Amino acid sequence: MSWLEAILGCAPGRIAALRTADGTDPAHPLAARLAAPPLEPSRAFERALRGQRLAVIAEIKRRSPSAGVIASIPDPAPLARLYAAGGAAAVSVLTDPDHFGGSLADLDAVVRAVRLPVLRKDFLLDPLQLAEAAVAGATAALLIVAALGARTAEMLAACERLGLEALVEAHDEGEIEQALAAGARVVGVNSRNLRTFEVDLGVAARLRREIPPGVVAVAESGIRSPADARWMRDAGYDAVLVGGALVANVDPAGLVAGLVGG
Repeated sequence: MSWLEAILGCAPGRIAALRTADGTDPAHPLAARLAAPPLEPSRAFERALRGQRLAVIAEIKRRSPSAGVIASIPDPAPLARLYAAGGAAAVSVLTDPDHFGGSLADLDAVVRAVRLPVLRKDFLLDPLQLAEAAVAGATAALLIVAALGARTAEMLAACERLGLEALVEAHDEGEIEQALAAGARVVGVNSRNLRTFEVDLGVAARLRREIPPGVVAVAESGIRSPADARWMRDAGYDAVLVGGALVANVDPAGLVAGLVGG
């Protein structure tokens, strides 16, 4: 079984529990949010990633299936503030509890702590999970083409109706094509193979040319140093998403500043 299959194997139970608890009551905030008139996304996330300098999406990440425990983060709010002080353009919060040790409480804490766009990073498969993100105050949500396949367009449309932006993640040419066909405005190229969890920054460097001008390009995974960030900037990326290297660093604000400077 691949890492992706293992992670997605937990999703049906989480979605079923959410639907049982929240999705059938019209008075519940999630059901009400889904039924409400469409909202226009603010585009704050997209704007934050466009600019003269490389933008950094700094991530709150406790552990991963491949690395195990990366950092102890009792409260993500102080770390998010350090990211903001270092010049981060946005904060990503892993909310998957089973494999990454995250929660919606982490997302809520970060939204309250900083005045930056906040991305809900999770393996999202159902519009109710997007409603969760919206109600919690997220600016954007991660949509993974490898997990969603043909449903990518449907989930992207649900994001738009809920007033959320989306970072649509791809791993190869075909997935980038799917992301663009779905209407993605921000496309992330993940250099981590979700089946083996191996990382190769050369993947992102090679695939950058597949993303057309006007679409924000984000390099994900494997960026650990200013030199790595410079490589991605020189390849043409607008932004990098960095997690493990930041949470494990004794000076996360300083590393963010170094990554921005390239």
